Amino acid sequence: QVQLVESGGGLVQPGGSLRLSCAGSRDIFRFYTMGWYRQPPGKQRELVASMTSGGRTNYADSVKGRFTISRDKNTVYLQMNSLKPEDTAVYYCNADVPGRPYWGQGTQVTVSS
Repeated sequence: QVQLVESGGGLVQPGGSLRLSCAGSRDIFRFYTMGWYRQPPGKQRELVASMTSGGRTNYADSVKGRFTISRDKNTVYLQMNSLKPEDTAVYYCNADVPGRPYWGQGTQVTVSS
């Protein structure tokens, strides 16, 4: 059983930064693509950034140049800089295991003055 636990969300002013962490219960990062998704209020969940097991990254156009995904052992991070109000959402960590994707419980990020 894979468990993903997010942390690092909170309230930040526009232009500020946050770093989200996702700790995995097994060494899943070596084998599967890891991703960060977000779900703004009243909207569908969307991909923010992902990293393959080989280290290749992909970003949504709306966060390119501001967000950075990285990993270290059993933790994947999302560094978020120059935050905007439209970045407000619940952020979820995902492990793209074929046939059985895993999700964390989500962490709230609110960007507001």
